[in-house]
Amino acid sequence: MPRILGVDIPKEKRIEIALTYIYGIGRTLSNKILKEAGIDPNKRAKDLSDAEISHIVGVIQKAGYRVEGDLRRDISQNIKRLIDIGSWRGLRHKKGLPVRGQRTRTNARTRKGPRKGGMIVIKKAEEKKAAPSKTGAK
Repeated sequence: MPRILGVDIPKEKRIEIALTYIYGIGRTLSNKILKEAGIDPNKRAKDLSDAEISHIVGVIQKAGYRVEGDLRRDISQNIKRLIDIGSWRGLRHKKGLPVRGQRTRTNARTRKGPRKGGMIVIKKAEEKKAAPSKTGAK
């Protein structure tokens, strides 16, 4: 499995798709990187030489793209900043609710998590009748 910037990319996929397994690189950026590196996007990841892999890494680093750990850190710091200044978006992040104006009366289960409780246990009428049963001893 080829390793680019600390990420194992799938060897059977085309390099154009395999690069998207790196956090922060999508299809468009992947094609731009490959064009700059001079590598055919249809080539399989397992067919890349070590020189081509190092060339791809060089292009990503030279262009200054934020990927993987740096990008994750930047995003988490931005969210932390919103929470610290007490903005509306920060409060929504803190409460675990949708941030971008979606409704919450219904839906929003992805952000809110599974439903809590709400189920009423109804005892069956048969159980109530079965309790005062007679043994029939006379």
